[in-house]
Amino acid sequence: MAKHAPRASARAAGCGSVSPGITMKPSIAAIVLFLSAGQVAGAPSKVQQPNVVVIMADDLGYETIGANGGTSYRTPVLDGLARTGARFTQGYAQPLCTPTRVQLMTGQYNVRNYIDFGTLNKEAMTFGNLFKNAGYTTAIAGKWQLGQERDLPKHFGFDEAYLWRHMRHRPRYANPGLEINGVDKDYRQGEYGPDIVSDHALDFIARKKGVPFFLYYPMILPHAPYQPTPDSKTWDPKARGEDRSSNEHFGDMVAYMDELVGKLVAKLDTLGLRNDTLLVFLGDNGTGRGTPSRMGDRVVMGGKGLTTAAGMHVPFIVNWPGRVLPGKVYADLVDSTDVLPTVIDAAGIQRPAALTLDGRSLMPLARGDKGLSREWIYSWYSPREKEDMTVREFAFTSRFKLYRSGEFFDLVKDRDEKHPLTPASLGSEAAAAAKHLAAALDRFKNARPAELDALFEGAAGSGKKRAEAR
Repeated sequence: MAKHAPRASARAAGCGSVSPGITMKPSIAAIVLFLSAGQVAGAPSKVQQPNVVVIMADDLGYETIGANGGTSYRTPVLDGLARTGARFTQGYAQPLCTPTRVQLMTGQYNVRNYIDFGTLNKEAMTFGNLFKNAGYTTAIAGKWQLGQERDLPKHFGFDEAYLWRHMRHRPRYANPGLEINGVDKDYRQGEYGPDIVSDHALDFIARKKGVPFFLYYPMILPHAPYQPTPDSKTWDPKARGEDRSSNEHFGDMVAYMDELVGKLVAKLDTLGLRNDTLLVFLGDNGTGRGTPSRMGDRVVMGGKGLTTAAGMHVPFIVNWPGRVLPGKVYADLVDSTDVLPTVIDAAGIQRPAALTLDGRSLMPLARGDKGLSREWIYSWYSPREKEDMTVREFAFTSRFKLYRSGEFFDLVKDRDEKHPLTPASLGSEAAAAAKHLAAALDRFKNARPAELDALFEGAAGSGKKRAEAR
């Protein structure tokens, strides 16, 4: 890969503000103009098997995207994808990276298959497996965080893998240590990890343009420690290590993430593949704990790791020219388990009869049809970081939330869940919601396979050792 020099694209200054008078690079500006003009809603795809790209940003809460009302950062590409596709205002992930990755890749709630932080049960079937079995060529590019064995990406269905592995404690940003198709490679000439991963993803698309492909792109950005990007005034191509972190660089990282998404969209357009490609974008959990962002006059503090909205509410966009109606905004409850059913539905891949899915396809909604609206979202969450290994289990609607422990909250009046309601204080609407959510929790009482218990308990000793690798 060539050395990546600083680029004169839009740069966030301070805590995400944009310096006036700075223009975007022509390639990115062109794709933003293309999206804004609505040209993305072109003729329907002619291929029987569309290409599919799933992009997941690392630690990006709902409040960070301009299309969602965020005002701190510049996200023109994602805003354009939202304007010309379907945007979901009630999209949720798990509060931490690994739990969401497991849900996303398997279409199942963690109660069915979660073992430990940084691990994916080898018995699980992923969307990579399903696309590979359907004749697709497949690749993963970005952050892995699902086990250390070098053959795991191939085991889970990916022909090619361009990865940063969190447990090897190597830099991910300036002068990174990556793994390219199972081979470690250290970069020491001023390269930037997210650029290298992006280059590999674009190269994969270019090489596979004649066959249907599935690309899973779990981005490295904008996870802490917050570092200068090649677009930052303080970028140092000689930097080693990532001990320093400053909130002022978070805005730079969000802008750079958006720019890399723009490069991918531009590549698809240049190759004539855009109308044949479904794009799904979401965050893996809330913004890093304590990171402030603005939505107009409101300041939203990042809540990664928390089971409140600050830790789980994420951007969620589905875009496919000619197949997904442009400009649609949905308040339906959606979560990370919905991605697998959505992408296999779009590709015409049949769900194996033995495979249980908790998610549902969003394609009917995205096409403007009536979808089966989810009445609640369920979560079985274990961060696996503390000696007691506490599991938090809960279900919620857009208004109310019930924990297995009995805590009940009105999310409209108490977004941060500071004031649990007592049974005696519940009005008729709240009482009915509590009963409804209790029934939802009961549906999962026996959902955890007994054979996972030994693995789960065996992981207890290792969980706290992995906390620093989040």
